[in-house]
Amino acid sequence: MKLDKNTVAKRYGKALYELAAEKGQIEDVYKELLALRDIFEAVPDLGNILSNRRLNLQEKRSIMNNLVENFDGIVHDTLEIIFQYGRMYDLLLIIDEYEKRYDEHKEILLGTVTSAIPLKKEQKAKLTANIAQKFGYKTANLQENVDPSIVGGIIVETKDRVIDGSIKTQIENLRKELSK
Repeated sequence: MKLDKNTVAKRYGKALYELAAEKGQIEDVYKELLALRDIFEAVPDLGNILSNRRLNLQEKRSIMNNLVENFDGIVHDTLEIIFQYGRMYDLLLIIDEYEKRYDEHKEILLGTVTSAIPLKKEQKAKLTANIAQKFGYKTANLQENVDPSIVGGIIVETKDRVIDGSIKTQIENLRKELSK
């Protein structure tokens, strides 16, 4: 049975995080993974090239050697294992999974905030602090989205929860109530 990308990413990401924690290298591995992410985002097809079974192994090995020379220890060894199992196309998902565990360890809450217009720095800082406190985290890292269709207010999505304070939703709820 072939495993889906998310299952593979969770297993590899968890194993990588646990190994880094065991070796006391959580921060170092995280920094190397961010550098690795930059490489894979700069060359979007790199994972597919290194995983393609139809391509010449020597050519892939040459590319891989150039890649892994920038890393050592845990990240180097993990890259080699992922390459040997033909899963380099899953690398960004694996890095994302490691990052989720890293953020949990650092008590950083990830989420998004959607507003009708861009938030001012002060507004975003206050909102970030309030959301972190509400969910019991030290800090929050909220990705900002602008969606004029919500008319006003904000929508915060994080930790499988949605706080919808948009005017659009309030109007829709009022319509439902009035139509009863």
